[in-house]
Amino acid sequence: MAGDVEDRLEALGIVLPTPAAPAANYIPAVEAGGLLYVSGQLPTGPEGIFAGKLGRDFHIPAGQAAARLAAINVLAQAKAALGRLDRIRRLVRVTGFINGTADFTEPHQVLNGASDFFVEALGDAGRHTRSVMVAVSLPMDAAVLVDAIFEVA
Repeated sequence: MAGDVEDRLEALGIVLPTPAAPAANYIPAVEAGGLLYVSGQLPTGPEGIFAGKLGRDFHIPAGQAAARLAAINVLAQAKAALGRLDRIRRLVRVTGFINGTADFTEPHQVLNGASDFFVEALGDAGRHTRSVMVAVSLPMDAAVLVDAIFEVA
């Protein structure tokens, strides 16, 4: 599958970044019982962090771009933890936290940015269960935070 994933990422024009170091007292990923748990990742990239609140500072399309960026960072952490992407059998679960105003009611639309990326990158193995919620605030005022659980070989 790694070749397929690597080929898909290349076709999408995506080079996985160097994974971010933890910002607090935790580790980026833990492998246990045939699963890889990846800690929540923020939408950070070459320009810095995508920060702000959905429903106030920007709307769904920008939030989807932030969620996609966070998902790219999840996959980068997975690759760093596993050594190679062909160990991923499937994406089991995604959780998204959306930094939004109290009246922002479309967090599920925002998280589609991450979900769509995972399917683009992993194919059918990227289809997953998920939960999403609006948060009052996130670390560094990040627009989103995305974590994931992968089944691995």
